[in-house]
Amino acid sequence: MRFLVTGAAGFIGSNLIDGLLVDGHQVIGVDNLSTGVLANLSQAFRSNALWPGRFTFLHNDIQAPDFLGIVVGCNPDVVIHLAAHVDPQTSIEDPYFDARSNVLGTLNVCEASRRAGIRRMVYAGVHLPNHDTVAHGPDDVPRTLNPLSPYLVAKLAGEMYMRAYAEMYGLESICLALPSVYGPRQNPHGPGGVIARFGASILTGQPMTVDRNYFITDDFVYIDDVVEAFVRAAKVTVATTGSYVIGTGKHTAVTDVLAVMSAALDVLVQPDLASVRETETLCSAGVTAAGRELGWKPKFGLPEGIRRTVLWLRTTLEPEPEPTALIGA
Repeated sequence: MRFLVTGAAGFIGSNLIDGLLVDGHQVIGVDNLSTGVLANLSQAFRSNALWPGRFTFLHNDIQAPDFLGIVVGCNPDVVIHLAAHVDPQTSIEDPYFDARSNVLGTLNVCEASRRAGIRRMVYAGVHLPNHDTVAHGPDDVPRTLNPLSPYLVAKLAGEMYMRAYAEMYGLESICLALPSVYGPRQNPHGPGGVIARFGASILTGQPMTVDRNYFITDDFVYIDDVVEAFVRAAKVTVATTGSYVIGTGKHTAVTDVLAVMSAALDVLVQPDLASVRETETLCSAGVTAAGRELGWKPKFGLPEGIRRTVLWLRTTLEPEPEPTALIGA
């Protein structure tokens, strides 16, 4: 199969591309590199050197006028839309910028997919308490959503556009509603990703700030499980349109996350407390529909996921040891 992945150089996008290439697929990655970095695609570039033509990277923006031509020219079987502005706080400071990226950008992806005759679109959505799963069954009943930032509003609007295009034009549109994703390549200095930020602070000896609402529970899902969910959504043989929550289904307090990190790093973690960030909405995800219709379930528990994340952080953040001089040589 041929895939076009937006947000290719980001945390989720680059890990997903590696997984698709390992499975033998052809991938076209698109990224404007505003937050993504080419270093995340090193493994993909190495794969392409071994099997030329398997991976192509295009430095472009989903809002650009020529994006339609890119999609038509690539002629993918599936478009996986991950590109987004992902900072709730800056969405409050500049909601117009956030809407251009997350609403108009997603609309451009939908329109390009329609004109190019794409069969299926898969979208990285957000998970909120009572997330609407489009009544996949009696245990997944639609409920009222309460987005608390322009970012969440824009991402939900993107999901609605995906559904609308599916209804109007016969596309297959699948939204994967993601809670707190963590793992290798997550930016430890970014707006999200408490595990990456905490790990980086501990390894570099920097003060670690914990917002008080982090003592509420959240659902933490490891990146490899998320990649598997996107692959299954892209390849599921039954025609389907709807939203699927991708998470562990477990409530985990960030205090417990810190305890697991302390064990993995063999240090005592004593964070500073900060004021509550009102834009944060923390929850645990129900995952029944994803298991029933996509055949997906999480494989990685928090201790193993954090262990793997810590290994990556060590190789990324810890300085190389200074060479030892030979005395008397």
